[in-house]
Amino acid sequence: MKLPVDGVQAFVLIAELGSYRRAAESLGLTQTALTRRIQKLEAFLGAVLLDRTTRTVRLSPVGREFLPLATRLIGDFTHGVERLRTTSRLGIGDVTVATVQSIAFRRMPAVLQAYARDHPQNRVQILERSGALVTEAVRKGEADFGIHIQQEADPDLVEDRLVRDPFVLICHPGHALAGRREVRWTDLSGTDLVTLGGASGNRPRVEAQLRAVGLPPRGRFVVESTPTALALVSAGIGAAILPAALKGAAPRDDLIEILLTEPVIHRTISLVRRRNTSLTPAAALFYDALKSEIKVF
Repeated sequence: MKLPVDGVQAFVLIAELGSYRRAAESLGLTQTALTRRIQKLEAFLGAVLLDRTTRTVRLSPVGREFLPLATRLIGDFTHGVERLRTTSRLGIGDVTVATVQSIAFRRMPAVLQAYARDHPQNRVQILERSGALVTEAVRKGEADFGIHIQQEADPDLVEDRLVRDPFVLICHPGHALAGRREVRWTDLSGTDLVTLGGASGNRPRVEAQLRAVGLPPRGRFVVESTPTALALVSAGIGAAILPAALKGAAPRDDLIEILLTEPVIHRTISLVRRRNTSLTPAAALFYDALKSEIKVF
């Protein structure tokens, strides 16, 4: 038998008010229902807690000994419940998000700025991962949810599509292709390219397309993160093949984006979370903020 907490609550209230009737009214119960709660508690403890006559109710010797413990128990329980309700209502808590680096670098700052303003008491941890490592962090519970390049359907995960980005050529204003609005993949012949390697989720699509037009699948410079690729381009070391920035904005003030065509290929970014697992209030608020800020589908 488990500790009947409602019986403990009833016992403390009777001790405080000195009356079954007033305790029953306070709890919104009949005196019969209140008596049953006390009887269950006494059965659990194996001792009489209250000596009751037709006119009076007094604590038994065991009841006097139990009262301080019961009072602390109900006080701690009530305080804990109120704190939990406040946390849920205000969305207080820590959030851990796993994300591909391009989203962390280009799109996360604006969302974080607004979230931090609205929820100054919350801490957000960003786990920058490549490709399937985002999904793995979510699956293992290392992150509340993730932002990754959409993959094949997984029965253990739920995905919400956010945005579909075309791939672009990013170059310095002084680059030979900088004045063009569009660049065909075949036009990249002879260009020193910066491409993503390692576990990048973009790598398979880019390498497959370069092979399809008869170009080497890997650029002259291969890096593992978007910031590094942009730094090389900014220094005039080649041009990078990356997904387009949000809403057509340049990835950096000193760089230019040019749409890659014939064909235009895309990558789809999705939020991913564990199926049949609820997000904490704090994580749910951040999840919704990301959907609202980034979602274009």
